[in-house]
Amino acid sequence: MYDRRTVLRLSGAALATGVAGCSGSTPDDGGPPTGNTEPTTVAMTDDLKFDPQVVRIGAGETVVWETTGAVPHSATAYEADLPDGAAYFASGDFETEAAARSAYPSGGSVGEGETYSHTFETVGEYPYFCIPHEAGMHGTVIVEG
Repeated sequence: MYDRRTVLRLSGAALATGVAGCSGSTPDDGGPPTGNTEPTTVAMTDDLKFDPQVVRIGAGETVVWETTGAVPHSATAYEADLPDGAAYFASGDFETEAAARSAYPSGGSVGEGETYSHTFETVGEYPYFCIPHEAGMHGTVIVEG
């Protein structure tokens, strides 16, 4: 019998393959905006990676970050690099990058099996990182109109 995480991982892989086959894109490039009401999930792994590293969504869509291993992570936006007028995001729902950095790990840490989500309303690129693994754990959400 499969646990919930295995079922979600297998379902996500099957969905990504099906969408990629229809759109001509591959999961590695994030693909085109989906126009879906279902959230896009990004795994935060014990390999210190966001998987996928780049996601493409439409304005008004949601991204969910889930820690899939035992190592806690964060999803923290680079505030200075956000599109003009875009809402700041960070696990722990901080309003600034400085607040997110100073609160970690007691605030903003996403532990094993936990999630953080954010809905993106403004078109543009949103670079983000994991606070304790910033040296190599980066990702980008691309929001298209």
